[in-house]
Amino acid sequence: MLGYNMSMKSGEFDRLRRLMVDAQLISRGISDKRVLDAMSKVPRHLFVPERDRAAAYEDSALPIGSGQTISQPYIVAVMTELLGLKGGERVLEIGTGSGYQAAVLGLLAGQVFTVERIELLARGAEKTLQELGYRNIKILSGDGSLGLESEAPFDGIIVTAACPEIPPPLLDQLADGGRLVTPVGERHHQVLIRAEKQKGRIVASDTIGCVFVPLLGKFGWHEPGSP
Repeated sequence: MLGYNMSMKSGEFDRLRRLMVDAQLISRGISDKRVLDAMSKVPRHLFVPERDRAAAYEDSALPIGSGQTISQPYIVAVMTELLGLKGGERVLEIGTGSGYQAAVLGLLAGQVFTVERIELLARGAEKTLQELGYRNIKILSGDGSLGLESEAPFDGIIVTAACPEIPPPLLDQLADGGRLVTPVGERHHQVLIRAEKQKGRIVASDTIGCVFVPLLGKFGWHEPGSP
């Protein structure tokens, strides 16, 4: 896995990635060693447009086209740590984007399913992940707010777009003992929520404030002009 060709700049990218983990993640309380190891390995610069690669390891979100962004590294780490993955789990991601979050999950879980509504982004992420050697990530196009009933239940579900409320299908598709992490709130400000299914009951807690692009779909926000 991660068998990409090394370039003259790869050493500098490796240095910046190590600095990202030390300065942005460990220093801010990320302590799950498996999460830190995964983010030390995934080449984030390959998941952003070439013009932005020099900024790939900075503490900020970056545009990836189609009005979407790749989340800042710290938020990726927080959301992944909240899932509490131990290895071997089946995980659903809503909002593939560039594929970076899926790549991190792919190093931590047994199987990752990821749904992206924008076909162009889905195909781009698929190409990048294939080139990096991932074989345990399946990308699908569609309305992520519906989840992926055909592959449920899931041990973990992560939503990388803002929801007005947690989409009911996602809660239904969460396995007992499973965890769901999603931003919930208004379009321009949300709170990251961690929900766990305990004997059929959902126990949810707020964590940190955040800002994500909106989740569009039947159980998300509606497209402008749609009913």
